[in-house]
Amino acid sequence: MARLVLVRHGETTGSSSIRFWGKTDVELSPRGVKQAELLAGRLAGEKYSAIYASTLCRARKTAETIATPHRLAVMVRAELAEIDFGELEGLTFDEISQRHPEQAKAIARCSLPPAFPGGESLDDLNRRVCRFLDTIQQHGEEEKLLIVAHAGVLRLLLCNLLGIDLKHWRQFRIDLASLSILETYGQYAILSSLNDTSHLAD
Repeated sequence: MARLVLVRHGETTGSSSIRFWGKTDVELSPRGVKQAELLAGRLAGEKYSAIYASTLCRARKTAETIATPHRLAVMVRAELAEIDFGELEGLTFDEISQRHPEQAKAIARCSLPPAFPGGESLDDLNRRVCRFLDTIQQHGEEEKLLIVAHAGVLRLLLCNLLGIDLKHWRQFRIDLASLSILETYGQYAILSSLNDTSHLAD
């Protein structure tokens, strides 16, 4: 593979910093649009072989903003969509604690039940992530790829590429509009930057 630049989408209209938005297709907020523009400025001097994004508009529009100066088409992949939280979609942690206390306890322990009620399991999401990894392995070793997705997806990409057990997936902090960089060498990868948000500083 190559150098992978992992970007989380910007803030959404649905308070994405505090609500569990998964498959729900919420839009970028005005602040999220600005964050995407700042990311575009930060990455304008880079040269990418390909730009991939989730099908969900918050990631797709972040990617399209970044892609504009590079004159590259964004390749949209369903495998990069966020996990389906089912009945937890759009709820805050406090609301989950009231309505689904056992789910809240699992989340607080950084663990997950077999599946979110009415939604996906971590294994379901990971199977999608692994299918996407099969795709990017087709790129050459000298290429640089930009991947714009969601916190859950990016955490699992990191786990798989760094050989970290999936039970630790929530121990990576991936803030809105952050970028992380992985240098890949054959069968192993080196994390050279994690959760960089310096481009958002006032």
